Amino acid sequence: MTIKRRKIIVVDDNPTDLVACKNILNPFYEVYPAPSVAKLLEMLSRFLPDLILLDVVMSEIDGYETARLLKNNNAYKEVPIIFLTARSDTKSEILGLDLGAVDYIHKPFVGPLFLRRIEMHLTLIDHKKELVELNESMHKMLMQKVGQLWRLQNAVMTIVTDLVETRHNATGGHISRTQKYLSCLVNKLIEENLYADETSSWNLDYVLPSAQLHDVGKIGIPDTILDKTAKLTKDEFEVIKTHVPIGMNAITRMEKAAEDHSFFHHAKIFVGTHHEKWNGTGYPNGLKETEIPLEGRLMAIADVYDALVSVRPYKPAFTPKKAASIIKEGKGEHFDPQLVDIFSMVSDQFAEMSQEDHV
Repeated sequence: MTIKRRKIIVVDDNPTDLVACKNILNPFYEVYPAPSVAKLLEMLSRFLPDLILLDVVMSEIDGYETARLLKNNNAYKEVPIIFLTARSDTKSEILGLDLGAVDYIHKPFVGPLFLRRIEMHLTLIDHKKELVELNESMHKMLMQKVGQLWRLQNAVMTIVTDLVETRHNATGGHISRTQKYLSCLVNKLIEENLYADETSSWNLDYVLPSAQLHDVGKIGIPDTILDKTAKLTKDEFEVIKTHVPIGMNAITRMEKAAEDHSFFHHAKIFVGTHHEKWNGTGYPNGLKETEIPLEGRLMAIADVYDALVSVRPYKPAFTPKKAASIIKEGKGEHFDPQLVDIFSMVSDQFAEMSQEDHV
């Protein structure tokens, strides 16, 4: 098996030093002499070496300026540089290292020591490449595992939400539709830079999917109440309201099992606050205005809109235009006024989505 020889470019405008360096290295490496920086750049346009040996003192452009040039070019900046010089002052060495050189070798060269230094740096370069490749491989494996867990989590959440909708046939498709409405609102909210302090910390990969659990507590409500076609009595409505604490308890258990996970953190907020109202007349805690978390204020609009445009045992479906009008009438009462303004900007998109899903 043929071992591939490393490529080293030696840059020096002193012919004697250039030949001396080449003679030492030639038995072990592919050596490319460059008597000028122009020649160096011409070579770099054709191939990238494993190492550049760069003389400091040259007549046209010195080694320091050449190093700056190379390190500022994305095509060459990763090629390691070793400075060659007759200078032995500390200030010059520090300057060279600050410019990104990996070493500073003094002239005249002592053959065996020179070779050992070159070999050491090429070995370090190999180890660095191996570590980078290992990190990339581990990162890829980790992302694959994260993707698998994310798909598993979504599958479990879909099953749970499907169970909720199976219990309450009248609201079929409600969960998927409210997710679409919510996504539309959030995207416009971010575009308009409204409530940026809150949304800037959100990971939408967790926030939006977590909203599908907002009605998970309805799995604990009796069918006789969920599917009742007549108006609910006061006592029955109190039972319906318990789907919020039931859902909160379920999410809390899931959150503990998953330890620290923002998915369940946001899910719990959606569950616990989507029935609160801007004027403080909502439930379960009668929160008012910005006491209500942003997730709850957003979901209130998506949730009510879908209920309005959907058939329920107790009502026909309203037109998107009528539903939008009711949302706007609730500005400052049921809903956050600024979020109603956001809704108004995307109400046509809501209408399109509602028509697609109710065909």
